[in-house]
Amino acid sequence: MRRVFLIVLDSFGIGGMEDAASYGDVNVNTLRSVSASPRFRMPNMRDLGLFDIDGVVTEGGSLKKGSQQAAVARMKERSRGKDTTIGHWEIAGVYSPNPLPTYPNGFPREVLDAFSKRTGRGVLCNLPYSGTAVIQEYGDTHMATGDLIVYTSADSVFQIAAHEDIVPPEQLYEYCRIAREILTGEHGVGRVIARPFTGPAGGPFTRTARRHDFSMEPPGITMLDQLSGAGKDVIAVGKIQDIFAGRGITEAVYTGGNEEGIERTLEYLDRDFEGLCFINLVDYDMLYGHRRDVDGYARALAYFDERLPELMGKMRPEDVLMITADHGCDPAYTATTDHTREYTPFLMYGRGVRPVNYGTRESFADIGATVLKYFGMEPAFEGNGMDAGNCPADSPT
Repeated sequence: MRRVFLIVLDSFGIGGMEDAASYGDVNVNTLRSVSASPRFRMPNMRDLGLFDIDGVVTEGGSLKKGSQQAAVARMKERSRGKDTTIGHWEIAGVYSPNPLPTYPNGFPREVLDAFSKRTGRGVLCNLPYSGTAVIQEYGDTHMATGDLIVYTSADSVFQIAAHEDIVPPEQLYEYCRIAREILTGEHGVGRVIARPFTGPAGGPFTRTARRHDFSMEPPGITMLDQLSGAGKDVIAVGKIQDIFAGRGITEAVYTGGNEEGIERTLEYLDRDFEGLCFINLVDYDMLYGHRRDVDGYARALAYFDERLPELMGKMRPEDVLMITADHGCDPAYTATTDHTREYTPFLMYGRGVRPVNYGTRESFADIGATVLKYFGMEPAFEGNGMDAGNCPADSPT
């Protein structure tokens, strides 16, 4: 019974791509930045081969290599973008030749008018804003008027913040569904995001864990579609369900952060299923990358590394563990608070996996192709699979 556990360390880039400057990113490197923190410790990832990946460097030079127990590669994003949606879609096989729309000056009046007409509520802000700052700035006005706080970022997102006492989360989710229906075509943003918050009148206000993302459906066939179509289980942990709009997923569980994501993964390691468990650990990006918190990012990576032997210890003989990322978000890069255009790591571990270095791959889609190859399937997208070992063609189930 074959199982693949694919963990995305959200935003864990390992160095700027050649075209990073065209995205406004100069000399960015998430791994280099966090490894300079005294809170950075990743001995288990080191021994898997993280520091053996092409181009991995820190401030003081090359990181000390370990015993390289896993197959490793440096992943290059072929799509035009550096956001969560495009990164995950490409991992699953969908190439995005055009960037998703962004709104540095806010959303056009026709979008907001249509949104207000259908929700019956006015709109506040309509600018790129920090999610924690916008609720402090507009929270009181929102509570007094009932108008919704709508804001964006450098990403392709339409975010709606509302106090849970004024707009209950389920009602906020319905407003997000309305926005998702409106935001299509030229205004087809990657995600509409519900941002509930709480706090007393006058503040301070605090965002809650009831965030919910409403993504567009992927515009092509993904590895999730192929696996579920072949009768395999496709289990989504964290925001994977939202990123793929539920398509190709047979079971999903949301999480409140990295710790819960790891706990749910451990539970699935104890369960019988055949197929893919696809996990997103979001805290690196959401709590530390965008907030430019180097030490917090490093501490979160050290926590994952501490839990890694627990995950590996529950693996069965035919299990394969894959660890990667979807983009960068260099917490030391202060020119913006946006994601950064970076290469990402790929590590693949399992009893039948040879610890080789696959160099630099031309697309994140090679990961999806590798997953499908392990289950004896040909990808319906452009992608070159790597050898996960013990493939059906080589060994019977």
